[in-house]
Amino acid sequence: MRALGPGSVSSFLKTILDVVHYALWVLIGGALLFALVSLLFSFNPGLLAGWVPFSERLAGLVERGPAFATVLVAGAAYMGGVLAIVDILRRIFVTLTAGDPFHPDNVRRLRLVGLIFGGLEIGRYVLAAVLALMMPGEVRTVEGTLNLTTWFAVLVIFVLAEVFREGARLRNEAELTI
Repeated sequence: MRALGPGSVSSFLKTILDVVHYALWVLIGGALLFALVSLLFSFNPGLLAGWVPFSERLAGLVERGPAFATVLVAGAAYMGGVLAIVDILRRIFVTLTAGDPFHPDNVRRLRLVGLIFGGLEIGRYVLAAVLALMMPGEVRTVEGTLNLTTWFAVLVIFVLAEVFREGARLRNEAELTI
């Protein structure tokens, strides 16, 4: 199977990215809706009394409502970053499907993917610090430890951007050659 052009692997991957793009929109909307609902119930726990029997477990959840909403909003922001990366990758795969991998815009797009990916990792550190302040001594699912794999991937993306820049330069020189 071909890697570039219509009916190729790149067009198949573009289709998968399209599906992921719309699924992320749904997930972001759901996370924001649940964040709003958790804040609503944490400020007015009486709203829950009519729906479910009030228990100690529910009382604990109501007390952590703002922290839960913070995690949901941070998750939605993280998914927003992933959505931006997916959208940029969709644009790159449009050029691959068209048979033009060294399109000059792909260099800028890859650099932007690297910046967003690095920003998401920094955001994870910030979220871990905020959660440590909001819930001292409790178990948290977000850890602020350094992830070398992520930073290695960011560096690889920037190197690939330079490879694409060189490819675009060579293509431009070849077009000028008679």
